[in-house]
Amino acid sequence: MLLSRYQWMMKPELKRFLQTWAINTLAVLVAVYVVPGIHFQDASLWTPFVTALVLGILNAFVRPVMMFLALPLVIFSLGLFMLVINALVLYLVSFLLGDHFEIDGFGWALLGALIISVVTMVLNLLTGNTRSRIHVQQKKPTPRDGGNGPVIDV
Repeated sequence: MLLSRYQWMMKPELKRFLQTWAINTLAVLVAVYVVPGIHFQDASLWTPFVTALVLGILNAFVRPVMMFLALPLVIFSLGLFMLVINALVLYLVSFLLGDHFEIDGFGWALLGALIISVVTMVLNLLTGNTRSRIHVQQKKPTPRDGGNGPVIDV
């Protein structure tokens, strides 16, 4: 059987899923080590991976429903209520994983959600795992004495 030289390559969907999962795992690990009210109860290597997987599943299916139900609050708070929704999802992960992942209170879940959001955003930008792109372009200076008068760039 002849193998195509491109068969060994990973499909883009699987690569994106694994990248997102790894980024979420790192973000959860950062939150666990920074926030004193968030703990892993066992020293297993799989606990952070399972926690990130459950968080990703809940973010994909439960979070949009919560966002829709809380849409007036999200709009009224100019999007800041999304942090509360993220904290509720993180608290729900703690409830579902029971003895393995524990959050001491909602305040710690709120701080953990903020840290996970920031770390995830930074890592997604650094790895290119997002549709957002940062493009810096230097504009040539306009001549002062040429032209038809002052121009205001808005």
